[in-house]
Amino acid sequence: MKRKSFPLRVHPDILEAMQKWANDDLRSINAQIEFVLRESLASADRLDRSLYSTSAHAEKRED
Repeated sequence: MKRKSFPLRVHPDILEAMQKWANDDLRSINAQIEFVLRESLASADRLDRSLYSTSAHAEKRED
């Protein structure tokens, strides 16, 4: 999957919470942010389900 880079400004408390969550799930912070965004988009029916993987193991291996 091709990825696009972009700057992200986020409150330090949110970034710290995301980093802790990423550490708990053995993901990088980038993979964790993408995971959370994908979950949110899917639950709001704003993401094509064919692009959405529900496999937590596959997500943990992506960076």
